[in-house]
Amino acid sequence: MAAREGFRTTSGGLRDCFPLRLYAKAKRLGTWDPADIDLRQDRVDWLALTPEQQEAILSLTSLFVAGEEAVTLDLLPLILAIAREGRIEEELYLTTFLFEEGKHTELFGRFLTEVTGSADGLDRFHVPSYRRLFYEELPSSMNRLLTDSSPEALARAAVTYNMIVEGVLAETGYHSYHESLGANGLMPGLFAALTHIKRDESRHIAYGVYLLSRLVAADPEVWDVIEERMGELFPLALGVVTETFEVYEDETPFGLEVSTFIEFATSQFGKRYERISRSRGKTLAEINAIAEDERVASEA
Repeated sequence: MAAREGFRTTSGGLRDCFPLRLYAKAKRLGTWDPADIDLRQDRVDWLALTPEQQEAILSLTSLFVAGEEAVTLDLLPLILAIAREGRIEEELYLTTFLFEEGKHTELFGRFLTEVTGSADGLDRFHVPSYRRLFYEELPSSMNRLLTDSSPEALARAAVTYNMIVEGVLAETGYHSYHESLGANGLMPGLFAALTHIKRDESRHIAYGVYLLSRLVAADPEVWDVIEERMGELFPLALGVVTETFEVYEDETPFGLEVSTFIEFATSQFGKRYERISRSRGKTLAEINAIAEDERVASEA
C-alpha cells in the first residue's frame, strides 16, 4: 500500500453527504441488542403450530439466517475497496453496516435454537437458485473487490448484495413472515426484532442505491454493467421463491400463494431498477439531493 498523503479530518473536515447522514441515522436507530428480544411467547406459539407450518417457518428462517451470515462474511471486501478510495464518510457508514449484519445473524440464530429447538440440517431448504446466489454469486462478486475495485466491479458487487440479496430477497422474506405469522398474531418477539432489522436493511439498500447512482453519475457506461447484472441475477431471485414453493403439491401452510410473492419480488426489483436508472446524467450533488429527498419521504 502506498504511503498516505494526508487525512480528510485535517484537510477540510468531513463532507456533509448522504452516507454521513446514513451514519448519523444508524447511530440513532441501529443500537438495538438481539439479546434483549424476548422469545418466550414465540416458543409457545411454535409448539402450537402444525408440523407443516413449522417446516415452512424453518424453511424461511434457514434462508434468512444463512443469508445474514453470508452477507456478514462477504461485506469486508466492499469496505476495503471504499477505504482504498479514501471515501471516509462512506466508510464510517459501512462500519455500522457490518455491525448490523452481525446482529441480524445473531437474532435469527437465537430464534432457531431457542424457539425451534435446533439449527441442524437446515441447509436442506437451500434450493438450487439459493445455492447459486449465496454460495457462488455473492462471494465471488464481493471477493473480486480484493483485486479489482474498478467501477464495474463495484457495480456488480452492489447489485448482487444491495439490490438482489437485500432489495429483493430479504424484503420478500419479510413479506412472507408477515403473511404467515404477523397476520395470525404469532411470535411477537420475532416481529419486534424484524422491525429493527427492516429499518437497518432500509439503510443498507439506500446506501446501495446511492453507491450505484454515484458510479453511474461518474461514468454513464456503468449503467450497462448494472443492467446486465440485474438481468443475470433477478431470475435467480425469482427461482428462490418458486423452488421453495415447489415442495407443496396442494394447499400451502398459512394459505400462502407463490404468485403473491412473485408479484412482490418483481415490484421491489422494479423500484430499485427505476431509482438507479434516474441517476443517468445527474451530478454527484444531484445524487445526494435525490437520496436525501427519498430518505425524508420514507420517514414521513
